[in-house]
Amino acid sequence: GDVRRTIVPLDQISPYIREASVSIEDAEFYNHNGVRVTSMIRALISDIFHLGYAQGGSTIDQQVIKNTVLTNDKTITRKVKEIILSLKLDSALPKDKILEIYLNNNPYGGTIYGVEEASEEYFGVHANAVDLAQAAYLAALPQAPTYYSPYGNHRGALEARKNLVLDRMLALGYITQAEYDSAKAETVAFEPAAVGGIRAPHFVFFVRSLLEQEYGEDTVRDSGWHIITSLDADLEQKAEDTVKQYALQNEKQFNASNAAIVSIDPKSGDILTMAGSRDYFDTKIEGAYNIALANRQPGSAFKPFVYAEAFLKGYTPDTILFDVPTQFSTACAPSDMSNTSPCYSPSDFDGKFDGPMTIRDALAQSRNVPAVKALYLVGLNDSLSLARAMGITTLGDAKQYGLTLVLGGGEVTLLDMTSAYSVFADDGVRNPYRAILRIEDKDGNIVKQYPTAPERVLDAGVSENITDILADNVARTPELGADSPLNFPGYEVAAKTGTTNNFRDAWVLGYTPSITVGAWAGNNNNTPMVKKIAGFIVAPMWHSFVQYALTKYPPDPFPQAPSLENDSQNPVLRGVWNQNGMVHTILYYIDRLNPTGPPPANPASDPQYSRWEYGVEQWAAAHPMALPADTSTPPDQGGVATSSPSGLFQIFPPVSGNP
Repeated sequence: GDVRRTIVPLDQISPYIREASVSIEDAEFYNHNGVRVTSMIRALISDIFHLGYAQGGSTIDQQVIKNTVLTNDKTITRKVKEIILSLKLDSALPKDKILEIYLNNNPYGGTIYGVEEASEEYFGVHANAVDLAQAAYLAALPQAPTYYSPYGNHRGALEARKNLVLDRMLALGYITQAEYDSAKAETVAFEPAAVGGIRAPHFVFFVRSLLEQEYGEDTVRDSGWHIITSLDADLEQKAEDTVKQYALQNEKQFNASNAAIVSIDPKSGDILTMAGSRDYFDTKIEGAYNIALANRQPGSAFKPFVYAEAFLKGYTPDTILFDVPTQFSTACAPSDMSNTSPCYSPSDFDGKFDGPMTIRDALAQSRNVPAVKALYLVGLNDSLSLARAMGITTLGDAKQYGLTLVLGGGEVTLLDMTSAYSVFADDGVRNPYRAILRIEDKDGNIVKQYPTAPERVLDAGVSENITDILADNVARTPELGADSPLNFPGYEVAAKTGTTNNFRDAWVLGYTPSITVGAWAGNNNNTPMVKKIAGFIVAPMWHSFVQYALTKYPPDPFPQAPSLENDSQNPVLRGVWNQNGMVHTILYYIDRLNPTGPPPANPASDPQYSRWEYGVEQWAAAHPMALPADTSTPPDQGGVATSSPSGLFQIFPPVSGNP
């Protein structure tokens, strides 16, 4: 758009702005002759070792030349011209005049140039009325105006740079300690973002940030490029309207003031929609903050990654895991079911435990204890590796997490989660998300194209089995009911909800072969919502949007999930769970380090064995069903079924879907 700039003389610019800008940009401004020799030497060394021009440490004189005379080409020749012209400028004009030109030409974000326009835009005052704290913010912006924007996702970084400005001003003697303390403690109110008329603003500024990371702010600002993006404008409008409608309802019903929707074409990775809040322009809810890019806990929406890893290791949808009270912490007794540190004994929203469950039912009904057991069986490192391979970028080293990872103990972004679920939608093939299709110059010539980059990261059979479970409405009915918002009669749609234990985040991730849709609801400031699961809070919004998306992106049927065959003949992996009339934890029959291999020689050596076994024993004691013992010996089990007396029980086999 057109540059917005109002030229003002230096005496109409607050001394705070002048001093703040000098402090952070060029502390020696009043002492050098236009360039700093030390900076020139540093740049020369950088050029030699990097075989190219590396920008950094420019004086205010050099920045004036760069902003008003030269192009932004990063070449040695241009740098030499900049130095020569800066020396001439410094000898031709007084320092205050150079500073005046600088402050009237600096970029402060978007189309805003100069401190007068920036002062009015951000604070609603003229440049001569800006106070110390406001001046520190203004001085912080020019280094990277989009990144440090007060309306974006990097307010913490802006705050840190503002404080750095104040630190420099104090060190240089421009302000007193009392002024410093007062400005640092001041809460500065910014005016509402005045960027009306921008369509899909969260997406637009996301694209701009990608371009600036690749090419730099100056190049993006001055290039005149045409950016061809992946956005579906009609679907984006539907996403924005849906988010606004349901977020307003959720605020009244569930104390959830904000929401977001992201959708992706799984076959290409193209981002079709990015509605990052209920209203980009609503400063009361920090609407410009893009929730799609925010780190949030995913709750149970993380479980499919762990179960996919389980299938890779030889477990199947029929494998039985016990949903019983279990103390996982070795710092607490197996019989101690408290859940306060250092103990860890998770439960579910309904407070119930369903006993022996197939992995199919455990995932479809999102039961927590089986999920924690699955994570322990397959391992934290391998689960993290798979999640990263599928597109989760925010999770750190495995040492940061424990068994709570499977219940959403890490932090992820809605964009990453939607992208990762797209791997399931495309049968195990990852297409990294793509917002920019190509860049053209002002004459229509292609500057750069961004091709798709498909990569198989998950076995197709494993992916299809996860999909088969997440699309199984019968299996999830005990949790959400037969007619839940996850169900679309006449369509096959796979979906998973997620709610954090503290009720700060509610998620739904779902997909067809044609589109993946992620939705989130909650509060930007992490305050809890009313204690309802995601099926109540965010699923209706997700359903409304998906219902419309299905008309634009009609899905093909999912491929039929194959049987997960493996080399093992171990019947426990295939769902047998009581042998010779006895029942044990799965750790009795399966070596978790080699699940398709022989049973463990000494199950009790596993640190979790006694804990899981205790829960199973308690369940069996509460379900004393006297039946003739099954005296057959399953294949490959030999004498493994021998049990201590405390493990000897006679029970019914599970009824499918209702163990």
